[in-house]
Amino acid sequence: MAENTAAPSGTRTLIHGIEVIRSVANGAASLREVVEATGLSRSTAHRLIQALRIERFLRENSDGSLLLGPALIELGFQALNSVSLQAVAHPILLDLAQRAKDTIHLAVEDSGMALYLDKIHGTRGIEIRSWPGCRMPLTYTGIGKALLLDSPDRWRSQYIQDRNLTGRDPEHDYADESAFSAAMAKFARQGFAYDLEENEPGIRCVSAPVRDGRGKTVAAISVSGAIQFMPPKRMRALGPVVVDAASRISAELGYKTAANENIE
Repeated sequence: MAENTAAPSGTRTLIHGIEVIRSVANGAASLREVVEATGLSRSTAHRLIQALRIERFLRENSDGSLLLGPALIELGFQALNSVSLQAVAHPILLDLAQRAKDTIHLAVEDSGMALYLDKIHGTRGIEIRSWPGCRMPLTYTGIGKALLLDSPDRWRSQYIQDRNLTGRDPEHDYADESAFSAAMAKFARQGFAYDLEENEPGIRCVSAPVRDGRGKTVAAISVSGAIQFMPPKRMRALGPVVVDAASRISAELGYKTAANENIE
């Protein structure tokens, strides 16, 4: 960003200070590199760096290189602690419910189960056996599969564990852990998962993971509906829609993707 010829003040100074911090976060380690990254004059960049060091937003390494400072870590933890997953997700889930007209769920993993936190009923009059606070096995549900999508080392063992513990024998299920693992690999490649009546007869769903600022899967969302409203073609079309909603929630939690990293 090219610098205005007038001395920076007020809002412009704040913006320039943020640009300096972002440049260091992106690898600028010296005054020269900050100037190159921001387009600020050397004197302005130097002045801002000194002010940010005093306020502990930047610090110098033992070799003199610039690093992000502890004040950013402190603020980051405060921001993280102030974020309510349900509060952040709910308006986005309402929007998804309006688009899909089917039942919407939000869940997290808790003690090896999918714990449902939110449910928005669809408008088709179909009742689905779920409620906030209920728990379902991960590998039977679409939302549970989305929670496992980034953990291929768990696919086989979780499949076996769920079937040993639940005693279920659904009509629609994978033949064995190898078949389940192969399906999960396909889901991981496309970025969203399916439930094809494994959890509840006549009900299918499309689900996607929600990630936080560390890139860790912290939740998942799903669109669930009766089989007559969930033919394969519609499920494929719903996939990117659900992924988009999950990405919007993830962005609110600090996750950066190629799609949102340039949005300032």
